[in-house]
Order: sequence, then C-alpha cells, then structure tokens
Amino acid sequence: MADRFRLLDVYLSGGLRSGELILLGGPQGLGKTTFALQILRHVADSGRSVVYFSFEHDPQTVLERLIAIEAGAIAGSAGVSLNRVREALEDSDGLTGTLAERLAHTEGGAEALQVLQGYGDRMLLHRSSGNSTSVDVVRDVVQEVRTSTGQLPFVVVDYLQKMRVPNGSAVEDERVTTVVEGLKDLALELNVPVLAVVAADKEGLVSGKRMRVHNLRGSSALAYEADTVLIMNDKYDVVARHHLVYNVGNAERFHGWAVLTIEKNRSGLDKIDLEFEKRFDQGRFEVNGKQVAEQLVDERVFVE
Repeated sequence: MADRFRLLDVYLSGGLRSGELILLGGPQGLGKTTFALQILRHVADSGRSVVYFSFEHDPQTVLERLIAIEAGAIAGSAGVSLNRVREALEDSDGLTGTLAERLAHTEGGAEALQVLQGYGDRMLLHRSSGNSTSVDVVRDVVQEVRTSTGQLPFVVVDYLQKMRVPNGSAVEDERVTTVVEGLKDLALELNVPVLAVVAADKEGLVSGKRMRVHNLRGSSALAYEADTVLIMNDKYDVVARHHLVYNVGNAERFHGWAVLTIEKNRSGLDKIDLEFEKRFDQGRFEVNGKQVAEQLVDERVFVE
C-alpha cells in the first residue's frame, strides 16, 4: 500500500472522513498541490476511486508529479527527479522507446509506472476551468463515478477560489461563501470526503509571517463550514527567534521543512503542529513526519 501521512491520520482520529469538508491552505509555492496529490494517490492505491478537479495543472504535469512521487516512495531520496521524469515525458532526454524504457535506468522510475498502472483506473483527472466548473459540475462528476465504479470517490478541488459561481456576486467573499457552502452540502449529501485547496489572502502571502486560518482568501465561512482545516507554513518563517540566533545553521535546515498545523478538527485534536521534510526535487514530501519540537511564533523576527 502506498506511503501515507500516518502521523496526520493519528491526529485526525483515523484520517479524512466521508461527509466532511477539509480545507488545505498555505502560502504560494509551499506544496499544497503536492501534499494533496500525495493524499490522493494513497487513497487510490488503497482501492478507492478518486477525482481530482485541477484548475491549474494539465494531465501531463499531474502525471509527472505522480511518477516522481511513486519513485520517491520506492527508492527514497535516490529516486528519479521530477525534472528527469519531465524530460522523459517530453522526449527531450535524447533517448528513444516507450516511457518505461526511457525510465528503465533511473532509480524507481520504471517501477513507479507499474504502481501507477495498478491504480490509474481509479483516478480521474478533471481538467477544470473557472469559466465552467461549478459545484453542480462536481456533483455530476461524482455521480458519474459512482454509477461507473459502484463506489463514491474521494474528491479533491485544487483550488476552491477558482470555482465558477453561476450568476455570482462580483464580491469575492460572497462567491467564496457560496462555493464553500456548496461543497459542504455536497459532502454531506453524497457522503464523500471533499478536500479543497485554498489560496491565501495578501496578508498570508507576506514572507516571514505565519499563515493562520483567518488568512484564507475569502469569507469567514471557510473556517465555519469546514470540518477540518490544515494550514501549511515554511518552518523557517514560523520558528521562534532563539532557535536561529544561537544556531545560525538552523536557518538553512529549517527551510527544508514545512509545518502542517491542524487548525480545526471536529473529530479530534486541533492546534497540533506537525512537520514534514520537503523533497521538492522529487515533487513530494517525506511522509514520515513528526511533531514540531521547537517553539513557533506568528512572525519571524530574525533576518538572514
């Protein structure tokens, strides 16, 4: 079975539940999509259908990431890099043959393709658009998957603020309220888990400032409607000053980790800070995380 974020499952009292809306927020470029894809591929590998509503990434980009993620799970840090996978898919590696043949001499590449083939028929990528993909479209796709597979899928929306609101207000807070309420109703109505990636507001994008639930872009309905809220931050941006002043070498090391905070959790504990090591050259996080040992603050007061 695919690697999973076991420590997160523990604090969520078993994982993400059907009928619940889960929000995943964080600053731009910190790996929200990466984290969501790692959850998605674990669910698919465990035997459940999944639907990924992607507003920003085309199928080839998603495939690149999944191959690199699987290779990392197989070969660890020695696994083939995301750039090398991209070269193979784009036929720019100077090699010939099938994709499997192009990746045959990489660490974990060919094996990653075999793993993907094992769960690929349970994973549906929906190329979504802000001009057409609404909550009603999500509902229709989920119903189609149930009809064709006999099971309700795990749903990921990447990301929430880009969803279409038919005849919606020009005010973003009102549109976000409509979308988040619609996704929550959908999760309850169809008894599916819905994981929605959420963008940060301008304040949440400021370097050196810890993003919190109130920095999710849109209305307060985001925090109110969600059953679980997960917020990502760069560890360096949120660690207390004394961990940096007395050990300057920590600065570089902390940049290599992301802090995932369980800000809200209706089914268990919240205000829990976990950390996961970045392996962005492979398009993934190490799944074996741990609780943050250092003191965290809301704003960094140390400048390199």
